[in-house]
Amino acid sequence: MKKIHAWLTAILMAVGLGLLAPGPASAATYCGLAWGSLAESNRTMSTASVTNVRTGQHYCFDRLVIDLKGKAQGYNVRYVSKVVQDGSGLPITMRGGAFLQITANSPAYDNATGKATFIPANRSEVTNVSGYQTFRQVAWAGSFEGYTSLGLGVRARLPFQVFTLAGPGSGSRLVIDVAHYW
Repeated sequence: MKKIHAWLTAILMAVGLGLLAPGPASAATYCGLAWGSLAESNRTMSTASVTNVRTGQHYCFDRLVIDLKGKAQGYNVRYVSKVVQDGSGLPITMRGGAFLQITANSPAYDNATGKATFIPANRSEVTNVSGYQTFRQVAWAGSFEGYTSLGLGVRARLPFQVFTLAGPGSGSRLVIDVAHYW
């Protein structure tokens, strides 16, 4: 019993003297993600039309995907104080602590016929994001003069990334990932 007390005393003294201390805190970002929260854009216009909007959950982030018939090119994704409708500029009521205005430089209609290529069943809830760690709401903001916009309500102003992917087939995708934490 005296040995246990002696060891405990020695350990407590070492901690008190700073001989046993935790290592330095890691400077690594959450999940190794090195994203930011500033606007991301590419001004290139595209004739590819929006065909679908979907979302998914990943270990380190939530993902929004805009499917296009043709090559995805231009976009503008930025945090805003309020999401507004295309054309009218009227505000859209959104849930969340922060809001991303997502604009694909592609129409949600066929340029030749003017026929819609994507119409959400519910403009206020384009996809169901209940239970997502970061996403709170995906709302339709419209498609006007070759641009298609969505509002993305998120838990807080968190880092995000935007990129395009080719496929499947001759289609493509505009992808927006929002991290769960900084």
